[in-house]
Amino acid sequence: MDDSKINDLYWARSEQAIVETENKYSGYCYAISFNILNNREDAEECVNDTYMRAWNSIPPHRPERLSAYLAKICRNLSIDKYRHYKAEKRGAGQTQLALSELEGCLPSSEDVTKTAEEEIDENALIEAVNSFLETLATENRKVFMRRYWFVNSIQEIAQLYEISESKVKSILFRARKKLKRHLEEGGIEL
Repeated sequence: MDDSKINDLYWARSEQAIVETENKYSGYCYAISFNILNNREDAEECVNDTYMRAWNSIPPHRPERLSAYLAKICRNLSIDKYRHYKAEKRGAGQTQLALSELEGCLPSSEDVTKTAEEEIDENALIEAVNSFLETLATENRKVFMRRYWFVNSIQEIAQLYEISESKVKSILFRARKKLKRHLEEGGIEL
């Protein structure tokens, strides 16, 4: 079923929307969550929570790209669960490694309560990162997103794009340096 019809089911408050979402996107969402959590049960829980969040947020939202909307929800739920585990000294996998790679490129924010000024700063950061991504060559952008959005391992990325692991590492290293320079030139404090 195409996304617009699934959206229509959500707007009609038909429970079939969740069934169709699961049929089309369960593997996609599971892969995102599992790459972050590295735990089958937790990933499955986040995927189910994703469907519930989608149900509760559509309407009033009507996402243009349902796949991106679900990916964002699933990713955020998975990262929240990962942070919870990290706070309890649990968790493993690529997430901490990927986050530590970006440590010197992005401003850190441990405080969960945000002022209006911090919210504006966050929006400026999002815009700056999006404009940075537009400057990357297509292959480099795909590698960057696979590592830092989907949290794939270096090995998985190399296999996916049929390139060497050293090339993946090189692309990521150069992209992080370029991101840092791009943000600094844009006036974003690191």
